[in-house]
Amino acid sequence: MKIKSLIILVIVISVLLGVKFIFFPSETAQKDNKPGGAKGGATSVAVFVAAAQSINNDVYATGTVLANEQVQLQTELSGKLIQLNFQEGARVSKGQLLVKINDADLQANFKKLQLQLALADEKLQRQKKLLSINGISQEDFDVAQNQYNVIKADIDYATAQIAKTEIKAPFDGVIGLKNVSEGAYVTPATIIATIQQINPIKIDFAISEKYASLVKKGDKIKFTIDGVGDTEGIVLAIEPKIEMATRTLQIRAICSNPKNEIFPGAFARVKLALSDIDAAIMIPTEAVIPDLKGKKVYKIKNGMAEPTKIITGLRNDTQIQIVEGVAAGDTIVTRGIMQLKPRAAVKIMEIKK
Repeated sequence: MKIKSLIILVIVISVLLGVKFIFFPSETAQKDNKPGGAKGGATSVAVFVAAAQSINNDVYATGTVLANEQVQLQTELSGKLIQLNFQEGARVSKGQLLVKINDADLQANFKKLQLQLALADEKLQRQKKLLSINGISQEDFDVAQNQYNVIKADIDYATAQIAKTEIKAPFDGVIGLKNVSEGAYVTPATIIATIQQINPIKIDFAISEKYASLVKKGDKIKFTIDGVGDTEGIVLAIEPKIEMATRTLQIRAICSNPKNEIFPGAFARVKLALSDIDAAIMIPTEAVIPDLKGKKVYKIKNGMAEPTKIITGLRNDTQIQIVEGVAAGDTIVTRGIMQLKPRAAVKIMEIKK
């Protein structure tokens, strides 16, 4: 009976002690649960002290190499191909005859018109002498004059048609691979070959719209092509509008290619050097926390972590520029972020530089 009473007493005491710890915690425990409490409850973190520094404002993009000039060789008239005056892959000069279409019928018509013109000219000269002595009327002379002018216009048309049977090089360049051979019947839709001017060459690339006000004609670029290495060029032209689908600005640069080692269509990795920024605030990229409303970092103030919204700018391999939200001298948490809550007490274990 005494043992049973003793057990009941122990149970009652245990219940009372439990109620005390749950509903009436000690003053020390209360302090530990408050933000900025005793150091024993602080989160260990590594921090970075922000400072202003000068950075290179370089923008990286991908681009495509283009020929400086490029055309497809196509005839204006249908006919039999009787001359191909070039070799595949050869250099050609501006004005050089490359392709000739059979024009025998056009040449025959041209000779006929020349004979008619000579006869009309003789008749016109006789009519002019008769008119001077009033041997014919002004109307008869005007008819002769008109016949002469009509034949002369027909000759001009025939000359233009004959010119359409020839294709001449529009600029100095390199001929590509031919698609037809002599004797083939070609039409205006037939692509005989292509001619390209590859010295200099052009590079097309796009950058974000936020850099639109910083880039200008004449800015230097560097680009890398597999198998060629680093090459320099300058900005040739800028598209005067932003692409709405991608929110990017289209840019075209130009570069000399004296060895013809860079080919149109190649993939290029481009670096555009914009104006340097003298007083940029750069922090480690691991300090930036993505948020539903943007980005934030944790600052250390009075031994506690304070979340702060930020606006970012340029970035490199290890750091990112803070445009708004962080000033020089601010202490930013870089490690231990996942364990932090707003106004949580922290203990700085490492200061990164």
